[in-house]
Amino acid sequence: MRYEISGTVMQTVGLDLAPGETIYSQTATMAWMTQGVRMHTNTGGGLFAGLKRSLAGGTFFVTEFTGEGPGGHVAFAPRFPGTIMARTLRAGESLICRKETFLCAESSVSFDLAWQQRIGSGFFGGAGFILQRVTGPGAVFLDLSGEVINRRLAPGERLCVHAGHVGVHEPTVAFDIQLVPGFRNILFGGEGLFLASLTGPGEVWLQSMPILNLAEEVARYMPGGERGSGGNVGGALAAGGIVGGLLGGLLSGDS
Repeated sequence: MRYEISGTVMQTVGLDLAPGETIYSQTATMAWMTQGVRMHTNTGGGLFAGLKRSLAGGTFFVTEFTGEGPGGHVAFAPRFPGTIMARTLRAGESLICRKETFLCAESSVSFDLAWQQRIGSGFFGGAGFILQRVTGPGAVFLDLSGEVINRRLAPGERLCVHAGHVGVHEPTVAFDIQLVPGFRNILFGGEGLFLASLTGPGEVWLQSMPILNLAEEVARYMPGGERGSGGNVGGALAAGGIVGGLLGGLLSGDS
């Protein structure tokens, strides 16, 4: 299998499949494919497997794309602006991802749940108790929001991050939360009460533009939105719909 990631802000990943090679994805992510590719939508392992994916922010069904002849090509596109991260995993090698990060992978890659080990991280870490885990062998393609910054942490090295910017990390990286230091920082710093604390050893991949931040920023300028520190929930939901509509128009409208 060969792949190519194209684009800058709205990226796509195109894969050339040899006969018999299979890639699977979440539903509604395929952008285009040639006649040499066969589609098959299923639960990806049964009812329980579908439910687990749903809990982890994925889709209940998955779609498999299998090459059936020469020239088999299929491409996938994320729903929001961002960066597609490609990683070839060794047998047994895993990555821990935020919800809705998984885009597609070779059929040999398993997709499962990952649980936050600490209660505080689950409540205040910004990602909830359930995360996504992908395990090799094989190639996996992950969708992160905005630009991606990679950091390798030494043993015991700690990085404090606004929780929404944590995209992917290796299982050896400990994820916890810590209180923002300083009373004035808490009241006027705009970062909330807690920051995510990532402790090495291991690699982390940070995303520059969490979708929730984008939706909240748009919501500030909507009728009834609160200018200042984030807007209201209704405004955020409306903004999410408007952002989706705008992006849908850009992707499907006439030029």
